Amino acid sequence: QLQLVESGGGLVQPGGSLRLSCGASGFTLDDFAIAWFRQAPGKERELVATMTRTGSTNYADFVKGRFTISRDNAKVYLQMNSLKPEDTAVYYCYGRLNSNDYWGQGTQVTVSS
Repeated sequence: QLQLVESGGGLVQPGGSLRLSCGASGFTLDDFAIAWFRQAPGKERELVATMTRTGSTNYADFVKGRFTISRDNAKVYLQMNSLKPEDTAVYYCYGRLNSNDYWGQGTQVTVSS
């Protein structure tokens, strides 16, 4: 059974950078539509960035120019630059293939001085 697993979260100071990774053991993600979501305490989960199978990307306004979604054969990534305290959240990797939805367990990102 496919399971997405995120890594790369942690504590970073405002203005800093982190790169999140998401993979699936034994599977490649080439054929998936992929996305990153996040959920802050007390708030609903929100879409951060998407990438289609063909590589088209889209970003939420609050991360445009700061975050970049990418992929290679094995993993998907979220490069996060110029981080702000309001970016603090649990970040989730999402993949969709053949009308099936897959979620990771989430990785905590905390932006604080």
